[in-house]
Amino acid sequence: MRVLAVIGALAIIIAVGATAFFFGGLYSVAGTQEDPALVHWALAQVRTASINHHATDAPPANVADSQTVQAGARAFATLGCANCHGAPGVTWAKFSEGLRPDPPDLKDVIDQLTSSQLFWVIKNGINMTGMPSFALAGAKDEDIWAVTAFLKKLPSVSDADYKAWTSPPAPTGNPPTPPR
Repeated sequence: MRVLAVIGALAIIIAVGATAFFFGGLYSVAGTQEDPALVHWALAQVRTASINHHATDAPPANVADSQTVQAGARAFATLGCANCHGAPGVTWAKFSEGLRPDPPDLKDVIDQLTSSQLFWVIKNGINMTGMPSFALAGAKDEDIWAVTAFLKKLPSVSDADYKAWTSPPAPTGNPPTPPR
């Protein structure tokens, strides 16, 4: 019985201390400060558990075909994903260095996530990370699945392929005649 009383007292002390730390303003929310290791670990655990729980959509049948992958590369570029995550032959935008947590280099983490998990993250975003919800930004599920298809191929995409896939199409026909 005495052990339970000690455990209860410790739990109360820890709860009061955590409350004072967070709500007393001692925890810095500045983007220039790294999160304490415990906070970083807890946020990563909560993020992973949430993604695992909610990512239930099955990929469409065409998710791995080359046209979908190329459309995904175009959507990745158009939606601005390369600004924060980089892309083959494309450096990250300078502002992404100020995001906390740092945006991951996707080619390094892509194999750790299923297509369903990637789709869910892109569609819904991740609170407190700078990762927006592309569904709220107007992206259609079809485009989000295409980005997912591209990301699953990302580690093997060459700089030249990415550039070719994301370049605007060459103009066709005769150029317009300038007015005189």
